[in-house]
Amino acid sequence: MSKGKIIAACSTLLLLVGLGLAIGGSKQPGPTVAATANPTLSVSVISPEIRQIPIDLTANGSIAAWQEAVIGAEVGDLRLNTVNVQIGEAVKKGQILATFSDESVLTDVAQSRAMLAEAEANLAEAKVNAARASKISPVGALSAQQVDQYLTAEKTAAAKVQLAKAQLDAQLLRLKYTKVLASDDGVISSRTATLGAVATKGQELFRLIRQNRLEWRGEVTAAEMTQLTPGVAVTVEVPNVGSIEGTLRFLAPTLDEQSRNGLVYVDLPHAARSGLRAGMFARGEFHLGSSSGLTVPQDALSLREGFSYVFRLAEQSGDRARVNQVKVQLGRRSGAKLEVLSGLNPEDRLVAGGASFLADGDNVRVVAP
Repeated sequence: MSKGKIIAACSTLLLLVGLGLAIGGSKQPGPTVAATANPTLSVSVISPEIRQIPIDLTANGSIAAWQEAVIGAEVGDLRLNTVNVQIGEAVKKGQILATFSDESVLTDVAQSRAMLAEAEANLAEAKVNAARASKISPVGALSAQQVDQYLTAEKTAAAKVQLAKAQLDAQLLRLKYTKVLASDDGVISSRTATLGAVATKGQELFRLIRQNRLEWRGEVTAAEMTQLTPGVAVTVEVPNVGSIEGTLRFLAPTLDEQSRNGLVYVDLPHAARSGLRAGMFARGEFHLGSSSGLTVPQDALSLREGFSYVFRLAEQSGDRARVNQVKVQLGRRSGAKLEVLSGLNPEDRLVAGGASFLADGDNVRVVAP
């Protein structure tokens, strides 16, 4: 046999062997997609957890003074001699805030005392005359009409004494009002009193936050108001300032006719010590208890086109699995976990993190958490 024929025979034999191997390999079952496809991501797996979730209701509002007292001038046409306090200053009940000039009032007091002394002297004389007339009346020295005149003069003199006393009391009261006193403990929130000014009676001089006590006034809807009762614990937070615990004191008896919202009033003990001030905007959170719910970590969620999704393991072979994208409806938040209202069951197995890097139907490698 020639050398060329030998080479051709060997080539034919090798070709037949190759075809046989190919045909034999095609008869074996192919591996699953999950086992052969390259995984998109290595992930750990979790299951939804049933846990107690706080029931909270939030609202916005403002910090305000619990009560603000207006302190005004109780005498008129007098000049302010001294003004002793400034805005923001803490005062005690009965503390002198300002004084009026009292020279003219002292003169009126002296005049009233003199008039009272004169009236008392006239009364003493009238009593003596009335007593004498009563003694000699039985012997006929005086007529009944004359006796009645003496008795009437005594009563008139007594009435004038009472009038003089009332006038003196009025002047003493004016003298008392020349000192403007704090009506309660608190902090001065406004001052219109000006040294040297002549005030009119009833003119506002100061405003006082009573007991330096603040409250939060939150605005809630009609439906939310039905869930609230006095005594509920509230956390009030002022952005970039801090938060403080308070208690719901009472709910407004009426709602605003335009917005259909109502106010709730929350006591804030020691709010001023926490740096809060009247007029600050604040957010309040009412704590209404808790209830159980199905939760997932926030890291397991992916937000796409305004909807929330998780990725659930559909098929698994060894450490390879295929995932399905599942749309879920979220509810309350509890720390880093969110309540799932629909779309999942407690036995579902979910991708724990990296959901934003996955797509529906992707293959993943499952690793131990």
